[in-house]
Amino acid sequence: MSRKYFGTDGIRGRVGVAPITPDFVMRLGYAAGKVLAESAKMPVGERPSVLIGKDTRLSGYMLESALEAGFAAAGVDVCLVGPMPTPAVAYLTRALRLQAGIVISASHNPYYDNGIKFFSAQGTKLPDAIEHAIEAAIDQPMACVAPADLGRARRIDDARGRYIEFCKSTFPNDLDLRGLKIVVDCAHGAAYHTAPDVFHELGAEVVRIGVQPNGLNINDGFGATAPQALCDAVLAQRADLGVALDGDADRIQMVDAGGRLYDGDQLLYAIVCNRARHGRVSGVAGTLMTNLALEHALAKMGIPFGRAAVGDRYVVEMLNERGWLYGGENSGHILAMDRHTTGDGTVAALQVLAALREAGGSLRELLAGLELYPQKLINVPIVKGFPWRDDPAIQSALAEVERRMEGRGRVLLRASGTEPLLRVMVEGEDAAMVVAAAEELATVVREAVHPS
Repeated sequence: MSRKYFGTDGIRGRVGVAPITPDFVMRLGYAAGKVLAESAKMPVGERPSVLIGKDTRLSGYMLESALEAGFAAAGVDVCLVGPMPTPAVAYLTRALRLQAGIVISASHNPYYDNGIKFFSAQGTKLPDAIEHAIEAAIDQPMACVAPADLGRARRIDDARGRYIEFCKSTFPNDLDLRGLKIVVDCAHGAAYHTAPDVFHELGAEVVRIGVQPNGLNINDGFGATAPQALCDAVLAQRADLGVALDGDADRIQMVDAGGRLYDGDQLLYAIVCNRARHGRVSGVAGTLMTNLALEHALAKMGIPFGRAAVGDRYVVEMLNERGWLYGGENSGHILAMDRHTTGDGTVAALQVLAALREAGGSLRELLAGLELYPQKLINVPIVKGFPWRDDPAIQSALAEVERRMEGRGRVLLRASGTEPLLRVMVEGEDAAMVVAAAEELATVVREAVHPS
């Protein structure tokens, strides 16, 4: 069943444009509250409770109030934690035994976008059935419970400390980070007041950048989607490592002492190699975008690999279906299900650092068994709903490039689940061939979408 409002990661769009408007978000809160109240089966006299967190976007204040009003009208209590990483909301929802967690964030997007994503009581993405029920309820008339049954709101004052301690608990008790100088880039986002303290309290000397949010600068020139600031800071500070998070801190990139950048595929490999030294890794899940070199490197280790659709929710689904624990995306969403129920940039960084501490040496040495194949990704703006799969020029060009790349690489066209973009990705052993093929395909797409 197709979704009207929910994408691969909640509801997202430009602030002030439907559906990211105060009235819609209030109706969303009311609809979600009614569905959750019905599914929670609370004891008589008790109301369901949800937790609402947000990143540092200015629009978060407006949307938080709208959500709170909607939930209250549905008779649902609200716990507010303010700016908090997305994975922190997942953890706190589970730890506080609440019925759901809601994050107001557009992740790595610019400040003028925002979105709403949900977590279940178990700290996982909502089941499809619940999302469909919420969508069906959104378009129904909004009412209000009796005055005595309205929901209440309260603030969780120790949320930050709880989450910091949780992150630290995922790092081995017999290890520490003493002697390491680490630059931590928080993208002026939700982790500005959590991630640096995690690494500091484990013993590292921490240099903080991207920790001055003003509501308008989230992901602007800092963070996992703009890692040059981290590379420059690591070199300037003569640091041992750098860690970059995105605006809601669920994805990560890392930099070594030489300023070399490592993506999600490489960091996932480091974690899996470390886990394999301690026991059998039953399998690893990636996506259609995962570099082919990672699949080949895991095969040499005898570790099965599967490709899910792009989006961490689909990686989680594959992990659960196959009983695996580790997976991720090259964008930096990394899942270590033996540590957390969702992707967490801070926790993922700690797993890489634990692998480094145990193996010794540098990050480059740790990843010597994986040499990524050249990959070119071009994002081509398209009109929403453009039927690119049925366009003869695009399909003809795709077939021709696939023929030339056969046995030497991969070609992938896919529509973004969060933005009006068609992603053109080509990957292979020959860098020049990869770039030429990607640009050729992108040109055909542009001409098909915007014919002269």
